[in-house]
Amino acid sequence: MDLVSTASGFVVGVLVGATGVGGGSLMTPLLVLVMGVAPATAVGTDLLYASLTKVGGAWTHSRRRNVDWGVCGLLAAGSIPSALATVVTLRVLAIDAHRYSTIITASLGVALILTALALILKDKLRTLGTRFAGGAPRSRAATVATGVVLGVLVTVSSVGAGALGVAALFFLYPGLAAARIVGTDIAHAVPLTLVAGLGHASMGAVDWSLLGSLLVGSLPGVYLGSTLSRKVPERLMRTVLAVMLALIGARLVA
Repeated sequence: MDLVSTASGFVVGVLVGATGVGGGSLMTPLLVLVMGVAPATAVGTDLLYASLTKVGGAWTHSRRRNVDWGVCGLLAAGSIPSALATVVTLRVLAIDAHRYSTIITASLGVALILTALALILKDKLRTLGTRFAGGAPRSRAATVATGVVLGVLVTVSSVGAGALGVAALFFLYPGLAAARIVGTDIAHAVPLTLVAGLGHASMGAVDWSLLGSLLVGSLPGVYLGSTLSRKVPERLMRTVLAVMLALIGARLVA
């Protein structure tokens, strides 16, 4: 077992438990910038890591009836096919390793900046959603389209299934309770990250030993972070995390 990887999983688990933001926003940059893992391997490993760590959260939210399975299905109707199409496209294009790493790094940087904006503007998006609500048919079409975008972004960068998904749902379904939005987003993230992660695994872009070490650290970390979240103001945590993600994203894009 790699103690550094386990410690990294623990740190990310604490932050995920405290903030509710998906591990992709935190884990993938850590693997690439700090641990020196190749971008493609970092993304593939993190996708499966995210899928496995979110299963417990999805199950808990489901038991509490905090998952809108109709909305979850609409998101998946767009995201799963687009994730599969992205994986197939990457395999067919057979991009050389250096160029592929450049694409992933740039995509990751953009995704992190968007995630930071989503964290800061979450409340405003909900207000705008209430003002411009377009009715059920429009919301269904927009939800599927949102799924398509998330499927591509998550498959390429491993980022987007968390904060971006929640921000989109706040805008599309302003009348939905916050707990149901979070629960729905987590439930949708499980199959999306699993499909995208298995796609990367089929291309040999998953480090299974690293994945195991990360999981050993993250599970107790998530529990501790959930406990700490009750003692730290949510708005403060959101702002600090947004600034951190924006800085990391800017560094990756530059």
